[in-house]
Amino acid sequence: MTDPSLDSTTHPPSRRGRRLSPRISRLTEVPHGEMVELPGRGRTYIVDLAGPAPDSPTVILLHGMATTAMLNWFPSLRELNERYRVVLFDQRWHGHGIRSERFDLDDLADDVVAVADVVGAPRPILAGYSMGGVVAQLTAHRHPDRVGGLVLAATTYRFQETWRERAFHRGWAATAALFSEWSFRRAELRRDRLPTLPEYSWPVGRLDRWAMTELRATSAWALAQALGVLGRFDSSDWLSTLKVPTAVVITTRDRALPVYRQLEMAKAIPGAEIFLAKAGHAACALEADVFVPVFLEAVQSVVERL
Repeated sequence: MTDPSLDSTTHPPSRRGRRLSPRISRLTEVPHGEMVELPGRGRTYIVDLAGPAPDSPTVILLHGMATTAMLNWFPSLRELNERYRVVLFDQRWHGHGIRSERFDLDDLADDVVAVADVVGAPRPILAGYSMGGVVAQLTAHRHPDRVGGLVLAATTYRFQETWRERAFHRGWAATAALFSEWSFRRAELRRDRLPTLPEYSWPVGRLDRWAMTELRATSAWALAQALGVLGRFDSSDWLSTLKVPTAVVITTRDRALPVYRQLEMAKAIPGAEIFLAKAGHAACALEADVFVPVFLEAVQSVVERL
């Protein structure tokens, strides 16, 4: 992507992507976590991977909509954990995340701080992908003293701009409201049929089954709620007040979130550094060879500015 508006803080796509593929292909074990009670909030599934040193920076990973923490971030974990302590968890109504009768972004942001408290991370770096990037922004806005830095990947600061976007999100919001209670009860019954956590250990070569299990762990109710709520998100009024070191990974072949809007978000955050990944919206999993090296560089740039 060539754009004259990308200034000297822009980092081109990494050339190391081709060398990363064999390392990713050797990832055959899914790290284990546990169900943890967040005081006053509910239970969620947390994976806490110790860093190479006791004082390694802590990175909390926030996944996108319709995935789970592990499914979203699995290709990045080995490389990331070689440098940092890594914490990831299932957000509300995703995977084994907290169940609640409403899907509210403020709740999701406050959950992040609750997870940081439980794992003992006073000022972690928050790395958010797509929906996770929205949650990361909101957490830094609501709890500025609890966030050390931000890495925002394949995400945006608002969703409704064109009439097509407004119609899409308003339609989903209306559908979610119409079937909210009925779908919640049905999703609660479905929750009882989720696999128990010990079954998440899959034999070598059967990661396809594990991935399908992760995908099925999020109900249609959650997707409808999330789409309706995300459609109303707009951080343009306060985005410029974020003062923590920030890196933005722009997916330049993204057809879900316009590239220009990702760039506008980056330009609105003071001092944000821009990194370009020549990949689409599902790059975290489907184009990991391209995404992971760029993502690692973005995290490192935040760590160097802490």
